[in-house]
Amino acid sequence: MNDSIPLSADAAERLVARARRFHELHRSGAPLVLPNAWDAASAALVAEAGATAVATTSSGVAWGLGAADGERVDRDLALALTARVAAAVDLPVTADVEAGFASDPDGVAATVRGVLAAGAVGANLEDSHHGGPEPLRAVADQAERLAAARDAADEAGVPLFLNARVDTFLRGGPGADARELLAVTLERAAAYLAAGADGVFVPGVTDPELVSALAGGVAAPLNVLAGPGAPPIAELAAAGAARISVGSALAQAAYALAARGARELLAQGTYDALTSDLDYARLNSLLGDGRRL
Repeated sequence: MNDSIPLSADAAERLVARARRFHELHRSGAPLVLPNAWDAASAALVAEAGATAVATTSSGVAWGLGAADGERVDRDLALALTARVAAAVDLPVTADVEAGFASDPDGVAATVRGVLAAGAVGANLEDSHHGGPEPLRAVADQAERLAAARDAADEAGVPLFLNARVDTFLRGGPGADARELLAVTLERAAAYLAAGADGVFVPGVTDPELVSALAGGVAAPLNVLAGPGAPPIAELAAAGAARISVGSALAQAAYALAARGARELLAQGTYDALTSDLDYARLNSLLGDGRRL
């Protein structure tokens, strides 16, 4: 995919307006709730359900494209999928670009230009170092990558919401002390915000006390990852979360249904698992009966 932004003046204006709206949706105590999508159809369903924005999930995107999660998807394929999601909804879209699909800051900048060209106005950039010598990138290294992403968006004239994902609680190792992880997380968050991030995403934390400590220590909107077993949205909101997403949970649930339906069909010859209130005509209409790709 071309990483320039071949947009008309009207299209650029719409992109800027969506980016500004997306920033406004991040409010501590009244959070942006994101049921993550992985393709155009799931994005359209999320929008129909009443979402105010759409986020992609890197794992769901990777699985749908036939790869495992963890930067195993070609950047152009991921950006093309982002463009399909953005075209399917009339809402701000934020893309999970993992660690930037690049080995250096220049590559991260190219990815961000591609995100904007795809029509998205936000991006998650994580500090996990897939295949690196350590689980997480060095703080200075990640800050440089975030700064490159910020510069690329600024040069395009779009106030991209850059969400810096801090993977300390995901990759801190078994038995890691929560207080120590909290201190390290806050240190990384401060460096990432100084580099140009707009928000901080800390997956692996749902305990309300810990969420509150993070929200109080991060000078920007805090994003947490929720799902089965996590406290309800209202509790996480009360703890100070400004953005709550579910990552791969919706995609996993959809694939679990596919697995159950296939097993029932092949083992029992029945179709109970396939019963759904989402009929063919509704889904077809949602995606535009007359649209051609």
